[in-house]
Amino acid sequence: MSGGSGQPRWLNVEEMRAWRAYVVGKALLDGQLNRDLQEKHQLALADYELLVRLSEAPGGQVRMSTLAEQVASSKSRISHQIGRMEEAGLVRRQECPGDRRGVFAVLTNYGQEVLRSAAPTHVRGVRDNLIGLLSEQERLVLAEVFERVMNHLRGR
Repeated sequence: MSGGSGQPRWLNVEEMRAWRAYVVGKALLDGQLNRDLQEKHQLALADYELLVRLSEAPGGQVRMSTLAEQVASSKSRISHQIGRMEEAGLVRRQECPGDRRGVFAVLTNYGQEVLRSAAPTHVRGVRDNLIGLLSEQERLVLAEVFERVMNHLRGR
């Protein structure tokens, strides 16, 4: 965002502290959650997130374009990721009935087993490294802040 003179509105010390804490904290948290899943289940955090989304969907299937939107990714990146997951037997692709261009990602039985096995590890990591460090009020504020950011960036 620019000021009226065309110069950037630089972050003050407090704003920079918040920004840097978010950037580094998110990187460290994602790294730890990914390591936990990789070491114990040979599963990437990004793949775990797709398995969760599919498991929550009716029939364990989600249109690829919807899946990309849900996880804030590009269609091509999701297509590549689903391709890798398909090779591992976690998901399969299925054409959308009545829409030749549409494709569903579908959770396989093996994908469900992997998710069921990995979920306790992931939840423990989230609780130990984020949720358990926050008060109830801080959790509410965190949710409100990032819901506002998501809605803003998604144009809602």
